[in-house]
Amino acid sequence: MKLRYFIMAGVALLALSSCSDFLDKPSDTRVTLTNTEQLRMLMTSAYPNQNYALVCELSTDNFIDNNSPSIEGVRYNLNAYNRNDDEAFAWEDIRSVSDSDSPSELWESYYYSIATCNAVLQKVEEFEADGENSEKLQAVKGEALITRAYCHFMLANIFCMPYRGDDLSQYYPGIPYATEPETTVKPHYERGTLTETYANIQKDIEAGLPLIDDGIYEIPKYHFNKQAAYTFASRFYLFKRDYEKVLQYANMAFGGPEVDPMPYMSDIWAQTNLNYADEYGKYYANSVHQRNFMLLPTYSVYMRHLAGGRRYGINREGMRGSVRGPGPTWERCRYQNTQLGWVWAMHPCMMAMWVNGSQEYGVWWAGTAGEQFEYTDKIAGIGYAHQVIVEFTGEEALLNRAEAKLFLGDIDGCLADLGVWDAAHRNSPNVDSDGRMDPWSKEIVWNFYTKCMDKYNRNIDPSRREILGTKYNDSIYFGIAKPLHIDEVCPSSRYHLTADIMPYMQCIQHFRRFEFFQRGLRWFDIKRLGISYNHVIGKDARVETLNPDVANGVLDPRLALQIPNEIIAAGIDPTDRTDPPKIPTMAAPKVAKDLAVPYNE
Repeated sequence: MKLRYFIMAGVALLALSSCSDFLDKPSDTRVTLTNTEQLRMLMTSAYPNQNYALVCELSTDNFIDNNSPSIEGVRYNLNAYNRNDDEAFAWEDIRSVSDSDSPSELWESYYYSIATCNAVLQKVEEFEADGENSEKLQAVKGEALITRAYCHFMLANIFCMPYRGDDLSQYYPGIPYATEPETTVKPHYERGTLTETYANIQKDIEAGLPLIDDGIYEIPKYHFNKQAAYTFASRFYLFKRDYEKVLQYANMAFGGPEVDPMPYMSDIWAQTNLNYADEYGKYYANSVHQRNFMLLPTYSVYMRHLAGGRRYGINREGMRGSVRGPGPTWERCRYQNTQLGWVWAMHPCMMAMWVNGSQEYGVWWAGTAGEQFEYTDKIAGIGYAHQVIVEFTGEEALLNRAEAKLFLGDIDGCLADLGVWDAAHRNSPNVDSDGRMDPWSKEIVWNFYTKCMDKYNRNIDPSRREILGTKYNDSIYFGIAKPLHIDEVCPSSRYHLTADIMPYMQCIQHFRRFEFFQRGLRWFDIKRLGISYNHVIGKDARVETLNPDVANGVLDPRLALQIPNEIIAAGIDPTDRTDPPKIPTMAAPKVAKDLAVPYNE
């Protein structure tokens, strides 16, 4: 009995000792940032680690429902990867799944990055107050400001309506613009207006750009280096239709207006030693390439959504209107599937494509995106799926600049930039020498896109017509040139999309659709350009039309994805995705006349 009491007493003393040790430790175990180098290192974790491509691509005209009727036969048994795909394709609220590639994960990832930036900026302010003002500290400050601006910009373009100028944008909700670290439990945030959101983004860009210094980075391509920051600025001002600044920053991304942009174009089309899709993906996203201005490693199972036999994918009119369809210089480059009897026009560089599933109902994808798997246990075969996003590139800076030149009246300069893009994509062993590709010229651009617009305006709706026939039909141009309503979306007193520049603008949006294939940026262009199209859903061919009244300046409220459920539950106002906001008549944009140019065969 005495022994038992001694043991119990000993256990009690140990418990008291452990409790005392626990109470002696500080309750706040966060790392204390004491110098500039620590701030620089912390910024390596200040970048979003989620991929926005999937939810955006599913919403675009690139994707179709393989279960919808087809002349090749109907297949109603193809399943989506998960319920989120069904919701995104139908432009419904995406609520079913909250794992990788979902709106929930995107929201959390971007705001986590913003929180990191705010923590760094708070310390920078403290260091400056203590008298430190080194170039390295200012460079860290610049990176934090630009990264914070970028994260808010992406949140706004995913979860908000397109920017419509300061006057109209005040009628649309923005997203909470966080500029201070959280110090209280469950703080309340207001969404504010879209006008206020864009004003704050612009403020951070203008403050951060002059401070960026590539010299502080170990691997600049994984940070907001100068080229990436300038390209981001050109993207931001493109969406605002401030074309003078687009031109300024796109030029700076290349090192000046006189610098040849060709070295900043991709050479992936010229590779002959890449045989598998993952090899193409790794090559495309390699940091050694000049054209890759910034890379973002993400957790993503995006490519698994494109697995064989999936319900939604790039096929039929989505495929023919983007990477496996005709273009101004490759309209005569026609190919035939001997098994199915299909004949179609396609850029020769797109021979490096794969199909998961059967060609008539599968999912096409290019080798410019691929999964990289990180094993945590190779024996068990478990780990994390990653995709490296090539977020800013020389091609984007070039196409941003081409659009700016077009609206600033420099048509020849615009065509020169588009000609660089065309020349870069000829750098492929698949480009034959039998004369099927036409030389680049102003006339061929005008003729091709005028013809595309004319065919579309003959009430040929490519999103409702089946295009995969056994005979090539050149009276259907797959929706390559859809009506553009940029003036109705973001009216400007200085810039107008007139008939004399419409074919060139159609070329720009077509090249952008081609270039940003599977990257999600097509969704942002659809929003800012006011493009309308249909999604045909299921065996009963239910038709959902996006932007049905955009010609009258009324934007579809489904252009803004719904904010996540848990964020709404925390007190943030949801987005009204059923009714457009009530905009006073005095503020409504003028309706542009039909700018289509008649084409005489």
